[in-house]
Amino acid sequence: MSAARRVATELATRLAVKSSPYHAAVNPCDAQESPGPSTARRRIRVKRPVEHDDPEDLANRLPAATIKKRAKTRTSVTIAETKPRSPKTSKVIPQSLAVPHPAPERWKEAYDAIKEMRSRIPAPVDTMGCDQAQWKEQDPKNSRFATLISLMLSSQTKDEVTDAAVAKLRTAVGGSLSVDAVIAADEATISEAISKVGFWRRKTQYIKQAAQRLRDDFESDVPKTVDELCSLPGVGPKMAFLALQVAWKLNLGIGVDVHVHRITNRLGWHRRPTKNPEETRLNLQSWLPKELHGEINHMLVGFGQTTVPECSS
Repeated sequence: MSAARRVATELATRLAVKSSPYHAAVNPCDAQESPGPSTARRRIRVKRPVEHDDPEDLANRLPAATIKKRAKTRTSVTIAETKPRSPKTSKVIPQSLAVPHPAPERWKEAYDAIKEMRSRIPAPVDTMGCDQAQWKEQDPKNSRFATLISLMLSSQTKDEVTDAAVAKLRTAVGGSLSVDAVIAADEATISEAISKVGFWRRKTQYIKQAAQRLRDDFESDVPKTVDELCSLPGVGPKMAFLALQVAWKLNLGIGVDVHVHRITNRLGWHRRPTKNPEETRLNLQSWLPKELHGEINHMLVGFGQTTVPECSS
């Protein structure tokens, strides 16, 4: 076929458009020829742009099964996008063992001997422990917050260093350790004040985040339950129990640190040596009289600082 005839044939072809009964976006077009020399017949598909479907127009143009399928698909997508996130739940701190640990033999003799020895030998914890930070504050909320800050800084840090860091932080934020003052201070200011304590970079973030949580969720005050305290960044069970004892005078459990953990194991107060402070705490709470829960930490920490070589180091 010559080029002139091919052009004439294409110009003579008309496209007859008719609606598809299967999809609104596609229209099959029949190629019909005008009288001319070509007798070829072909069928092509032309796709046109799809705009947003009008529900009423869909009802007229699409089969009922197709409309139902589309509606179901869209509903499932909407639900997936608007489904609310489940709230974060704080970890529940265990308070007792399923099977109580038996009281060790002659534990009271050892306890009284250590207590008598401690009364004669001063230790750093007596003058620079977490219970001392509160006395520099006038407002009760600030006193409780200062106790919490002291505990957060004390991890992996000697009492002498912690006490100095608390004093320097108090000065850096304006002379009083309050939730609002810590929130207003920038991280560089806090970091500079506590740079001598262990893990000071991480503790800077913990202090800022904990202060924000206290203002948002606890009316700028220290919580009164172990679980709520442990929901704060950088706060574990030991800090929580000690904070409740010092800040709120609540005797809800034993604060077990490395001193209590090591010394009670050396004394043979556990049927099998405990592997971590939490295991030690649960064992001790099984048999040690509750009236001694509030003093054993202070007593054994001082004993470790002054008498037990590996604890003092």
